[in-house]
Amino acid sequence: ATYPLDLTKTRLQIQGEISGDGAIGARRGMVGTAVGIVQEEGVACLYQGLQPALIRHIVYTGSRMSIYELFREHILQREADGSFPVWKASVGGLCAGALGQLIASPTDLIKVQLQMEGRRKLEGKPPRVKGALDAFNKIVAESGVKGLYRGVIPNVQRAALVNMGDLCTYDTAKQNLLRHTDLQDNYVTHSLASGCSGLVAATFGTPADVVKTRIMNQPTKNGKGLLYSGSMDCLIKTATKEGVMALYKGFIPIWLRMAPWSLTFWLSYEKIRQLAGTNSF
Repeated sequence: ATYPLDLTKTRLQIQGEISGDGAIGARRGMVGTAVGIVQEEGVACLYQGLQPALIRHIVYTGSRMSIYELFREHILQREADGSFPVWKASVGGLCAGALGQLIASPTDLIKVQLQMEGRRKLEGKPPRVKGALDAFNKIVAESGVKGLYRGVIPNVQRAALVNMGDLCTYDTAKQNLLRHTDLQDNYVTHSLASGCSGLVAATFGTPADVVKTRIMNQPTKNGKGLLYSGSMDCLIKTATKEGVMALYKGFIPIWLRMAPWSLTFWLSYEKIRQLAGTNSF
């Protein structure tokens, strides 16, 4: 349901970037970018890269949720009164996001490359890949297995920040709502907590997401990026050449995607836990 916003966000983050041939792409806003994709590439292109995105979420979300609960229940542990302090929730969220993304990073690289194929076609450039499997094979052929982890550092950094915002905020907001209001542990509380978590996660994660997208999308030669040497180089060049606010390119579609995604995920997750006979998150 929210994938077209993810594609729009990726395209926005590449705008203003100087390509390998020195050209600078046209600038559009969120709506203009989405409308342009539909008009110039077709509605189906809004779902370009969906397959690796779904595979990524199965691996990434399954890992991060399990790891966070492992930290909460067995490593950092709750307080004697059953509460889980914000600092512990933050550490748990950071570690869960980083480890989950480390496992799922290759699928994210493939997704970003597929998302940019429509724009390359419009610019008259030859396609880099024909599909997810083709992208996987070409990356391994050019750079080996390590090539699948191009951009892994900003990717892990982004995931750590997003999950610190998402898991910590949801867990803390939900527990405070239950402790300090008359709300019950039901969909109303889950909805309010998920709304808070989506906003905080988008705020924390957008700069790292911009860096991650640009590093993963840059052209390469012999396995090395031609535009940026690393995440700090990309961060400095982006802020210097385009301004600090360029690091928040795509914030609105990120938030608009995270809000319904977070709501859908947390309501579904809590319900599945209930049906499985385990405790509420």
